[in-house]
Amino acid sequence: MDKFTSDMKVAALVGANYRLLGVLARLGIDGCFGEKTVSEVCLQCGLDPDTVILLCEVYSRPDFKPTPEMLHHSHVGDILRYLHQSHDYYLSRAMVEMDAAVSQLLEPCSASQRKVVLDFFQGYKVELERHFAFEEQEVIPYVQDLIIGRQRSGFCIDRFEENHSNIDEKLEDFKNLVMKSLPPVCDNRMRIELLLHVFVLQEDLQCHTYIEDNILVPMVRLLENPQLARPRPHVQEEASGERQELSEREKEILVSVAQGLLNKEIADKHHISINTVITHRKNITRKTGIKTVPGLTVYAILNNLIDINSIE
Repeated sequence: MDKFTSDMKVAALVGANYRLLGVLARLGIDGCFGEKTVSEVCLQCGLDPDTVILLCEVYSRPDFKPTPEMLHHSHVGDILRYLHQSHDYYLSRAMVEMDAAVSQLLEPCSASQRKVVLDFFQGYKVELERHFAFEEQEVIPYVQDLIIGRQRSGFCIDRFEENHSNIDEKLEDFKNLVMKSLPPVCDNRMRIELLLHVFVLQEDLQCHTYIEDNILVPMVRLLENPQLARPRPHVQEEASGERQELSEREKEILVSVAQGLLNKEIADKHHISINTVITHRKNITRKTGIKTVPGLTVYAILNNLIDINSIE
């Protein structure tokens, strides 16, 4: 894939990566771009071409890392515009479509199975809404003030990083539950359709987070204090291990986790050390692909390791 430039035609840009249709739409660039170049379309929409190209690179190249020159020539206002529109897209479209797909897929399941999966999914939605609300109410207004030269006391971009939760972890757990743990009575076609929704959303959210961490944060630090500007180091994701069957002891530990017991309580219950409990929990996460306690609880219920009534 050749390097993107602002003088290339938008049609060629989208032809190189169809996912950019959604990126451009969130920037206010509709599909009627004809033979126009990126610069021409950006001029019509009031956007900075370098910033648009920067966003397109993030969505198109897995190994892409913005250079200081790229950040210097981009407009933080356009980044905010994109992030704001992305929040609206995730909550009012992507999650609505997934919600309908989840409900339809779970129709053949028992009442308890439907409840536990729906509760987990709704918990993820609430977490996502809370994450975006913080950005909309705190981060974006703060950066907008910086752009016009108005300092706001009591907030800095470091606080954003401290509160920047990982919104991908619970979605990864949900994906693994759908792939591995839903009962066979679920329609496979619907399961695949839901998984496609999840994979697309997950990839999009990963790009969204990358833009916040590696583009927005360094650009805002430049606004706060150019002398102290420093990019956030890129943290690589841990490679997930292949799925294996849980041992009987691991199943016992998993049930205790689902029951809400702390590591010390689990150790006392099973007459083992806390370090052994921690090792078992790491192995459970590695084998199931599920990291969160709510996700492991749903896994235990769907695999008949625990009854839903025993944890209510």
